[in-house]
Amino acid sequence: MDLPLTRRTLLQGAAAIGGLAISSQANQTQAFFHQHKPGWITGKMTGAMACIEALIQESCDCVYGIPGAQENELWDAMKTKGLPYLLCTHEFSAAAMADGYARSTGKPGVLAVVPGPGVTNSLTGLGEALVDSVPLVAIVGDIAQGEKFRPFQVHCLDQVAMLKPVTKGVFHVEHVGQVAAAVRNAFALATCGEPGPVAVVIPYTMLIEVHDFNTPPAETPGYPFDESAFLASIELLSHKRKKVGIYAGQGCLAHSNELVALAELLQAPVATSVSGKGAIPENHPLSVGWGYGAQGTGAAEATFGGLCHGVDILLAIGVRFSEVSTGFYGLPKIAQVIHVDANQANLGKVVKADVCVHSDAGVYLSKALGFRDQIGREAQPKLVECIAKEKMEDARRYAKFEAKTGADPMAFVLALRKLLPENGLTFVDVTVTEHLAAEAFTVCKPRTYFNPTDNQSMGWSIPAAIGAQKVNAGKPVVTITGDGCFLMSGMEISTAARESLPVKFFILDDQAYHYMQMLQKSAYLRTTATILARMDYSAFAQAMGVGYLEIDSTAKLESGIQAAFNYPGPVLVRVITDYRERKIRWLEAVRRRYIRELTPSQKTRFLARLGSRAVEFHRAND
Repeated sequence: MDLPLTRRTLLQGAAAIGGLAISSQANQTQAFFHQHKPGWITGKMTGAMACIEALIQESCDCVYGIPGAQENELWDAMKTKGLPYLLCTHEFSAAAMADGYARSTGKPGVLAVVPGPGVTNSLTGLGEALVDSVPLVAIVGDIAQGEKFRPFQVHCLDQVAMLKPVTKGVFHVEHVGQVAAAVRNAFALATCGEPGPVAVVIPYTMLIEVHDFNTPPAETPGYPFDESAFLASIELLSHKRKKVGIYAGQGCLAHSNELVALAELLQAPVATSVSGKGAIPENHPLSVGWGYGAQGTGAAEATFGGLCHGVDILLAIGVRFSEVSTGFYGLPKIAQVIHVDANQANLGKVVKADVCVHSDAGVYLSKALGFRDQIGREAQPKLVECIAKEKMEDARRYAKFEAKTGADPMAFVLALRKLLPENGLTFVDVTVTEHLAAEAFTVCKPRTYFNPTDNQSMGWSIPAAIGAQKVNAGKPVVTITGDGCFLMSGMEISTAARESLPVKFFILDDQAYHYMQMLQKSAYLRTTATILARMDYSAFAQAMGVGYLEIDSTAKLESGIQAAFNYPGPVLVRVITDYRERKIRWLEAVRRRYIRELTPSQKTRFLARLGSRAVEFHRAND
């Protein structure tokens, strides 16, 4: 029978060997019983076959990665079992593809990589998934262990040690009988509490060994729910003269209907984190967009801050108050705070909370709706009017285009939103335009807008979009990618061509790391290491085997974007971009916050350097 992986090791994220001495007769009886029990993995098979069978039982739709010597047996088993897979060009892309799959479907994404460079290449993508709370399962090959171990094997780096910092946990298989259980427990760990990536490390020798498997489904912990803290939050919300504002994070994406119902019950404006965009339809009368400080939308800042409404109680659900979403921790203080999160370690960590509720977002929302009489408010038409007015003011600001020698990036965001169906999937990369899109790209459905928020992994959007398109065949998929990000993962476009995945790759090209230029110019009066090489995008697209379009002015945005959507396959669209001097609310808020935190001596040094450079000749940019 199997060597079990226990619930304790599941929660700790580490595999443990545990043997049970059972008679041969008992084994036969148990095997017969479990053969006829749904969900069990039974019978003699190789470790590779057991691994793939476990993935199938866990409803895996696709495995992303690159085969290698230590995992060829695994990939052959995928083909034998008929489990879909997608070959990529780089293991960072494998992690990002699995990430795109997970964010768009709500299920754990799966990647398979070899040890050594396969693992090291994937670490950035796994780290992004960890800090962005995205469930992944990484199947990682390993060198021979145990009696087959020999020194100085190829790829002999310590895979487990490297994976631990970027995952929730690592299951290191030490006997072939653990393979199926390790995979199933990895899925359970990836999704319980705050989601995140989990690795299963399997020595290649165990993939070819045969074992008689009897592996049950993993025991999954229930959803956390602190009832006493919940009731304390209800008591606070029952003070009906106090105005409530909701700050919703990624934890609310699977519970959009309940979030809307609670907002309407409380008559509470709803702001979201960047990762939470779409948790409430942003065209809902109570939605104010993302953020609620100077870094977010103007509507959110005005509504929460009191210019048109004000908030006495902040109800933060499924959100961590991370640096990016708070604009370098620059949120305005609200008198009373209720913080709800599935990870107890997140509660009150950044923003001091009066009530910390350790609870799954969905459980909290559902239970709170049962207290209608106690916490419900009367309709507030003035609040709705105020939000609508502030949204119109934001729209007027967005419509002020400034580009002169290319396309205005805000105009691009608005045109893309106008032409992309509501169920279309938008993958935004680490570019200045990510902040414009966070403000102005109206998201009406959950799991349709995606951004690598907290690890800010440049180049993420291209492979993530491809990974999502693979399993969302009926939905249009687009990227908003800067030219610098494109240089980091552009070769992955060949995968879209090879597999005929019709992603529309929009590359905003200004031949510079414009994000860094905006940060550097104000601090140093010059830029350093920000100018990029001129690319022949048309030749690149031809080499990759994808279509090519070019947009060189704001006036051509709508027709160019529509032409891309009309193109039947993958297409690279170069958008010649002129940022001009457009102000970015997020950058301005972060800059002000950063300056406030400088010591007097640091401010003096900065001012002295700026003063000298204002009058001295220097090379401005390179």
